Amino acid sequence: MSKFQIDIDFSNIDLASLETEEDFQREARTLLPKVLVKLGESVGEKTWEELQQKLQGTGGIKSSPSEKRKFMQETARTYQRNASKRERQELEDYIVEQLRQHKR
Repeated sequence: MSKFQIDIDFSNIDLASLETEEDFQREARTLLPKVLVKLGESVGEKTWEELQQKLQGTGGIKSSPSEKRKFMQETARTYQRNASKRERQELEDYIVEQLRQHKR
C-alpha cells in the first residue's frame, strides 16, 4: 500500500466483535482519520530527513527537534485534509486487511 510503515493502534478495539464485512469497514472508517495523520507524519519525517541531508550538503543551518516536530505535525494535518478519495479508500482497505490479520 505505501512505502511508509504505518503503525496502527488496535489496543482499543474489540477484535472479537468484528464479524461481518460491514463491521470491518465501519471500524476502518473510524480509524481512518488517525491513520491518515500517522501516515502524514511518516511522510513529514522522511521529507524532513531528506531536506536536512540536502542542507548539510550545502553547509545549511541546523534545526531543532521542536522545528522537526512542528514540520511533521503540519505535514500530517495537510496530508489528512488533502488525501484523495482513492488514497482514502486504499488506506481504508489496508486497515481492514490489518484488522483481519490482528483478529487471527
